[in-house]
Amino acid sequence: MMRSMFAGVSGLRTHQTMMDVVGNNIANVNTAGFKASQVTFAESLSQVLRGPSGASADRAGINPSQIGLGVKVAQIEGIFTQGASQVTGRNTDLAVQGEGFFIVAAAGEQNYTRLGSFTFDEAGTLATATGAAVQGWVADSAGVIDTSGSLQDIQIPLGQVVDPQETTEVQIGGSLSSESLVGETATTSIDVFDSLGNGHEAIFTFTKSGTNTWGVSATVEGSPLTISPATLAFDTVGQLTSAPTLAISGFTPPGANAMSFDIELGSTLPIVQFGGESTMEAKAKDGQAIGYLVGYTIGDDGTIAGQFSNGTNKLLGQVATASFSNPGGLTRGSDSTYLASVNSGEPLVGAAGTGTRGLMSSGTLEMSNVDLAREFTNLIIAQRGFQANSRVITTADELLSDLVNLKR
Repeated sequence: MMRSMFAGVSGLRTHQTMMDVVGNNIANVNTAGFKASQVTFAESLSQVLRGPSGASADRAGINPSQIGLGVKVAQIEGIFTQGASQVTGRNTDLAVQGEGFFIVAAAGEQNYTRLGSFTFDEAGTLATATGAAVQGWVADSAGVIDTSGSLQDIQIPLGQVVDPQETTEVQIGGSLSSESLVGETATTSIDVFDSLGNGHEAIFTFTKSGTNTWGVSATVEGSPLTISPATLAFDTVGQLTSAPTLAISGFTPPGANAMSFDIELGSTLPIVQFGGESTMEAKAKDGQAIGYLVGYTIGDDGTIAGQFSNGTNKLLGQVATASFSNPGGLTRGSDSTYLASVNSGEPLVGAAGTGTRGLMSSGTLEMSNVDLAREFTNLIIAQRGFQANSRVITTADELLSDLVNLKR
């Protein structure tokens, strides 16, 4: 009789644990990145009243007689299904689509999380709301990212700049009018950059000097430049027959190096001489002014591309992700984080979209995967299980009371 009471007590305890798990799931129904848990029960040890015996020549076999001693919690395991995505519009909000965890570090400890609500702090470090630094790889000065290197804090100083580059090549293409008279001109201009990144307007003048020949001159801010060669020649079908590259020199900006660059006439954008109006123009150049970081985007592979004021883009870093052979073996920590354990396997660190690691989605957060319909159903099951086990205890108590009263 006492066995039934103790079995009922074990039932109360396990169903109370089930209520605790269900309550925690429901409490975190709106917690981004939260993964629900579920409880699995198992029968406790049984008391053997009579052991089994095998069959003999004059007797059949006998099964064992056992009385169970109640129930216990076999396991509380996480459910790592994908949660729905919520669009937030914040570039630093990230969600992993598929397997994988973000890696964050605080106080020298490396944790893992599905909660991708990040922001840059005053030092330019990408961090969680609780101050843990997001881990990944930072690009070198050339914008190259080495994902085989060790992890480090993702840090992008807001004052980062792109160095200026001096112009070394200008491309001029189009048509010079074959109908132009000797002495008529066609001009085009383009901004070129010196070694300090300052822009200067370069004006190129093409003057008809004879049949199928043109002279070339140039100035920068009114100062004449030296051009070699300074003459263009075309054949009778309008194709350039002289040197396709002109060397420009002869201008030294204040405080900068002397400028020298080439004019490309016959490569990507060829210059020709056809009838009609002249359509020749400077179409492209290299070089750039100094660029200040004005924005950034995060790609689905976790790469952070900086957008600079001079129109260039440059890779600044990449957010790392980690996957585990057994995510259910992870230990839950605080602030929606997980810690690796002996049963989770070692973290497989790499870029998003490689291996078993899912892609990232910028501007979105992964919502909780709690299924309210299932949780409310489990709530009813836990309640009824608790009530049923309490009835076992009260019934056993009544039987004991009747037993005590037999002497009266």
